Amino acid sequence: MSVFFSYIFLGLSLAAPLGPINAAQIDQGIKNGFFHSWVIGLGSIVAELFFIMAVFFGVVHFLEIPFMKSFLWLFGTFVLIYTGVESIVSSQKIEVNDSRETSSLKRTFTTGFLISITNPLSILFWLGIYGSVLANTITRYDQIHLVLYGGAILIGLMLWDITMACVSSGFRKILTVRMLKGISVLSGLCMFGFAFYFAFQALKLLFHL
Repeated sequence: MSVFFSYIFLGLSLAAPLGPINAAQIDQGIKNGFFHSWVIGLGSIVAELFFIMAVFFGVVHFLEIPFMKSFLWLFGTFVLIYTGVESIVSSQKIEVNDSRETSSLKRTFTTGFLISITNPLSILFWLGIYGSVLANTITRYDQIHLVLYGGAILIGLMLWDITMACVSSGFRKILTVRMLKGISVLSGLCMFGFAFYFAFQALKLLFHL
């Protein structure tokens, strides 16, 4: 049982570092409340499940091809710029009595999924972290335990998702409209920062800088 909980903690550790998804969750929680923040994280978890399956079946090596990596960096840049612009523009519409239904849950889920699935850093992260965990687990446990411990990692990711949704939506209740708008703009600028980094990485691969 202690091993199971250690894998849950691993999932929490994997989700905790600040990145585009955490910034998007904060933005959605502040503007639209708990469910929007939770759903954007859920979209990310579904994408990460694809990464886990890719590592498990060994197809992630296909994504190491320079052309595919360049495409992912560029597409990720587009997704982040679009999300950043939307965050800044919609920040001007924030009101204390907002209905919290400014965007559909389906659209929010798709945004979370796209931000995560187009992030090459996530692919390399899961390849390095989950790949090494998988290699270690295979040598010590059977396939049932592989599935069990993989599920424990997902539980850790979901716990962080819920925590971020609670914290970000809770801030909405105590912050002023001016502060809410400022945080929303800051979240958008964070997206631009990540987009710039993605674009730089794409240019390095395309022009061998």
